[in-house]
Amino acid sequence: MSATIQPSPVAWPIAPANRWLQLALGVVCLVAAANAQYAWTLFVPEIQSTYGWSRAAIQTAFTIFVITQTWLAPVEGYFIDRFGPRAMVFLGGALTGLAWVIDSYATTLSGFYLGAVISGVGVGCVYSTCINNALKWFPDRRGLAVGLTAGGYGSGTILTIMPISHMISTTGYQSAFFTFGLIQGAVIVAASLFLRSPAKTALPVFSSNLAQSRRDYTLAEALRTPVFWLLMLMFTMTVTGGLMATAQLSVMATDLGVKEAPVNFYFFTMAALPFALMLDRLMNGFSRPFFGWISDRIGRERTMTLAFGIEGLGILALAHFGGNPIAFVLLSGVVFLAWGEVYSLFSATAGDTFGTKNIGKIYGLLYCSKGIAALLVPFGNVLMEATGTWATVLYAMAAMDISAAILAILVLRPLINRHHALDAANANLPGAVAPVAHPQRKAA
Repeated sequence: MSATIQPSPVAWPIAPANRWLQLALGVVCLVAAANAQYAWTLFVPEIQSTYGWSRAAIQTAFTIFVITQTWLAPVEGYFIDRFGPRAMVFLGGALTGLAWVIDSYATTLSGFYLGAVISGVGVGCVYSTCINNALKWFPDRRGLAVGLTAGGYGSGTILTIMPISHMISTTGYQSAFFTFGLIQGAVIVAASLFLRSPAKTALPVFSSNLAQSRRDYTLAEALRTPVFWLLMLMFTMTVTGGLMATAQLSVMATDLGVKEAPVNFYFFTMAALPFALMLDRLMNGFSRPFFGWISDRIGRERTMTLAFGIEGLGILALAHFGGNPIAFVLLSGVVFLAWGEVYSLFSATAGDTFGTKNIGKIYGLLYCSKGIAALLVPFGNVLMEATGTWATVLYAMAAMDISAAILAILVLRPLINRHHALDAANANLPGAVAPVAHPQRKAA
């Protein structure tokens, strides 16, 4: 049996519409920042064709970007808490735009690596701040709020995939880097001017469906809990497959011989790769608020098991049927549908477990899992070249997802139950009542 502390109903001392405006601004910022990660795959073949560098060498820039974006998140969390969202997103927007301008002039691998560092810092500032803000404004709907925010990042390239691809083919990748770098930087900077955190006197309404900590853990305290390290392990396992798919999808389509294959769905026809990229971005963005919303109702761990299991099965199917253009499009969509939610589920779980006062630092460190996973992305090419098939890579990805699905329900759920029970037993908070069993936290 586990426990929670039921607070007296309280209301926000500000108009509820204000927090929805803050959420919308965060979504806009992440839509504008999304190209840095999700449009990169479009540039890799063109850069390789221009300079003749190996794929692994070019994809190192993607790894550098992800590592910089994620491993600096705890530092960014410190500055978010100190300077607030407006200054951090303003800086992030300026750096995000500058990075692609640098890429447009780069003629060496070092130049692209420099752009990746600057882009990683910029996007990291934007992403960490907007997710942090969503967690603080919506303690009663954390899954939905962070899902919508992260969904902006996951699906933000839906409107730009075709224009970027067209510009690359007509005026060159350098022109695409420069033009869209200026556009996305300007949008983020403009939106940042209206961002702010909730007032410190605001008293949040907590979820009535989930056990949520009323205590705000420090980073040091969170690191002493087994829940944190299990979350980090599972985050790393599940995010690895999605990052490989994001970085390698164009390369995979080329090797499987389906990149230019026409896919006819009766009412329109499109080449398999751009069709898959558009569908993937749509599914990636949709999955984050969708599974976040589900988790607000049935619990984070149950939702993790459902989503990670679907992703693992989708990857296995892609390994077997990816050589068929229609299957490649549809199955890649399934993979992204069940992968994008990691960014809503793990952040919401961290907020539920450790509180939100120091969530910038705590989730910032947890988010470093993405940086660890990024180190494995270049090995996808190495493994494929060693075995001569993408199937081995996909099998490894599926194994990690299915393992994480099992861990979520068999290990994480009872561990979090005990965490909340201990919190409730030791609580000495104003208005707290004796610990009671929670409807969504029955004994596992």
